[in-house]
Amino acid sequence: MIEVTALSKRYGSHLAVNNVSFSIKDGEVVGFLGPNGAGKSTIMNILTGYISLTAGSASVDGYDIVESPQDAKRHIGYLPEIPPLYTDMTVREYLDFMFDLKKVKLPRKPHLDEICKLVMISDVQNRLIKNLSKGYRQRVGIAQALIGNPDTLILDEPTVGLDPKQIIEIRDLISRLGKNHTVILSSHILSEIQAVCDRIIIINGGRLVADGTPDELSKALSADGALEIRVAGPKRDVMKTLSAVPGVESVDDLGSFEKGSYDYRVVPEEKADVRKVVFARLAERNWPILSLRDSTLTLEQIFLRLTSEDAPSLEEEEENKIEEVSVETEEESSLTMVKEENE
Repeated sequence: MIEVTALSKRYGSHLAVNNVSFSIKDGEVVGFLGPNGAGKSTIMNILTGYISLTAGSASVDGYDIVESPQDAKRHIGYLPEIPPLYTDMTVREYLDFMFDLKKVKLPRKPHLDEICKLVMISDVQNRLIKNLSKGYRQRVGIAQALIGNPDTLILDEPTVGLDPKQIIEIRDLISRLGKNHTVILSSHILSEIQAVCDRIIIINGGRLVADGTPDELSKALSADGALEIRVAGPKRDVMKTLSAVPGVESVDDLGSFEKGSYDYRVVPEEKADVRKVVFARLAERNWPILSLRDSTLTLEQIFLRLTSEDAPSLEEEEENKIEEVSVETEEESSLTMVKEENE
């Protein structure tokens, strides 16, 4: 388990990480997202003990990274963005060297054989690393992170520079590793994060701006849960039918983008799921639904919204909503008082 509490890192006058707190449970695969310079790599380097922290605390499996650095590091396997490979060594020589460097107590040969098999490099272990493709080098980098069988793997941009086939292979490998390890994965490839991660943490400007599953983040940022629907049928009658569906708050005409059909935005009442009833009502009238999708945000839209300049965090957005409700209530109260005085 990883615990980060009020973590800050300052370089001179520049505050790279600002009061960040989160926890990661055993067995979770967590995606670490943020634009360049957001503070992701700084946090990852603090967790691995490569750099010091300015304030706060961080612990791995109960070991504080400052007070017990050696104990904490034994529970971490780290793959930097540029794998730390000695290219004039063979794969096996390099893994033997890392085994000694980490002072691993496990039986050497069976342990390294198992890792080579897991990351699928057994067939190249006697080749010089400099003669390997970038995809195989990334596998060797992951192999060195697995030496010692650490509980937690921290992978910084593990698929950068790989071709689509290699990306899929590394993604599949990470999915397998996630069954037996806690994994923190940093990447700019959002589809990769969505495919393998249980949870997403977004950092922007050194601050944590979001933490949750993609569905949770999407629902939190998508205000009304509206449906966008394309129907082949008479516009006026379709709008009347959709407006009469129980739980529908409003229906807007979005125009015609396909001959013989119209697009509509159907906004349900809070927490109402109107999809089945909408389908049934339109089917009864023999008006085909050509497309139906909800308007919840994609991971890319979530990322762009939360990492745009001066973007508020989810917590700040919730506070803003509460403040807006309070202002509306105060305005309503004022109007009521004015009305009573006039009367």
